[in-house]
Amino acid sequence: MIARALSVARIHAVAWPMLIAWPLGVLALAFAIPWAIFFLVDTDESNFTGSVSALLGLTLAFYLGAMTQTFPFALGMSVTRRDYYAATLLVAAAQVIGFGTLLTVLAIIENATGGWGVELVMFGVPGYFTSSWLLQFGTNLAIVALVAGAGLLIGAIYQRWRVVGFNILAVTVVLTGGIAAIVITWQRWWPELGRWFVETPRVVPMVVVPAAVALACLLGTWQVMRRATA
Repeated sequence: MIARALSVARIHAVAWPMLIAWPLGVLALAFAIPWAIFFLVDTDESNFTGSVSALLGLTLAFYLGAMTQTFPFALGMSVTRRDYYAATLLVAAAQVIGFGTLLTVLAIIENATGGWGVELVMFGVPGYFTSSWLLQFGTNLAIVALVAGAGLLIGAIYQRWRVVGFNILAVTVVLTGGIAAIVITWQRWWPELGRWFVETPRVVPMVVVPAAVALACLLGTWQVMRRATA
């Protein structure tokens, strides 16, 4: 089965620019712009930027395309759903490990160079919550895995139910989040929620929770794509 999955995984090689080149290229651009700005500003304070989201956004886009474009093509080539799913998981695992390692190494360099010489905080945000490089590495892995899993699930839902399914998913997410916020505010649970994040071991909110959500997305993807058609 592994050999078959590795063979099918080559189907993603067609989209290698979206898998590797575009995320890294946009990440480099997203780094260069704030670096130039803070170099000109010349401030002594930490300059936070969420530019890493550029890499995460393109990762999400790749897995959306993997389900809405590559998946139907694979079915047309007589690839089974099980083999395609396994192959995509292999590709995702490689990308998660690669990007997670890259982000951690860049965070180490960022820390050693004083924020690239301009007090820029782009890759080392997890370092403000923990001094453990291992935990920061786990956080990067979990976040990239979560983005990949979300992309696959959203893409699978769209592939099976099209725009109606996507709209229902969006409304469900907004409604669930809204109701949760209303209940928490009504019961005045915000202090307890904040205390939970502070008192709970860092590994839980930083690694376990996003990893669990990523796993749930992957399981949901398989359940949806089993009945999705080209």
